[in-house]
Amino acid sequence: MTTDLLPESMAVIEIRHHGEPEVLTLVKKPIPQLGNRDILIKVVAAGVNRPDVLQRCGYYPPPPSASKLPGLEVSGSVIAIGSDVKDYAVGDQVCALVAGGGYAEYCKVHESNALPVPKGYSFVEAAALPETFFTVWINLFQLAQLKAGETVLIHGGTSGIGTTATLLAKAFGAYVITTVGSEEKRQASLSLGADIAINYRTEDFVTQTHLVTNGRGADVIVDLIAGEYVAKNFQAAAVEGRITQIGLLGGKARELDLSPLMQKRLTLTGSMLRPRSIEDKAFIAHDLYKKVWPLLEQGKIRPQIFKTFPLAQAAKAHALMESGEHIGKIMLTI
Repeated sequence: MTTDLLPESMAVIEIRHHGEPEVLTLVKKPIPQLGNRDILIKVVAAGVNRPDVLQRCGYYPPPPSASKLPGLEVSGSVIAIGSDVKDYAVGDQVCALVAGGGYAEYCKVHESNALPVPKGYSFVEAAALPETFFTVWINLFQLAQLKAGETVLIHGGTSGIGTTATLLAKAFGAYVITTVGSEEKRQASLSLGADIAINYRTEDFVTQTHLVTNGRGADVIVDLIAGEYVAKNFQAAAVEGRITQIGLLGGKARELDLSPLMQKRLTLTGSMLRPRSIEDKAFIAHDLYKKVWPLLEQGKIRPQIFKTFPLAQAAKAHALMESGEHIGKIMLTI
């Protein structure tokens, strides 16, 4: 059902072939066809995330049933609904986690994977929420079970994931340590609420983590890097600490000594959000709506937006993400 006559085609960003940002091309594609419980969103903004870059480079293919177009989070107005949709109506303002297809004028999503735009939020701010908030909630709270009063070490403190993890960890009463790559980013991380921000280029984060915790170490570690960080995380963790792996920017861990894992009784977990089922994502969405959306609407948490680009300049957005110069989220506007 829709209140407007939909066009037959829409502008989208297509990955012409795997390669540099310039392979992202603005083309026309048919409007998505809705399933019974799908909603069609007229997209106003879409988030740019590291998995989009990996997909463009050929390292992160979409799930078989997902759109081949990049883009994992959007916001906008519902313009059409499937026959069995119960929670949304045409005209509702929503943000949504999608398995692909976000870099487009229109995007479909199962209604259970959408959330209302928080009161007082712009569409750009709302589109910055789903991918990082779903990811952080799964890893930091559902898997690692972070509790008030515990210490969390967050690597990549000024990335989209890092800023979100900092905001949520502080909101729920944790002591936050981050790692960053420059003095500018150290100051930015502190301004977001980090208690300690360590410049990994000039300081050893293992030494500093033990120093600020009186030798105890971090109860929870959130790691986007892997590589040599895996062994260092074992050293930085407290006894019975929990380490959650959500990225592999530093490559594979090599010649890894597992003795500290055993001696400290550590828990090492990892997860990927995109391949999860609609039902899994619906459960996370429900948890976020109940526990985090009130904090957003009260102004206690606000996503950090670094820069926005029009859809046609998606290549520039990807180049910025790969440069590592951003602090917070990079967004596209349609």
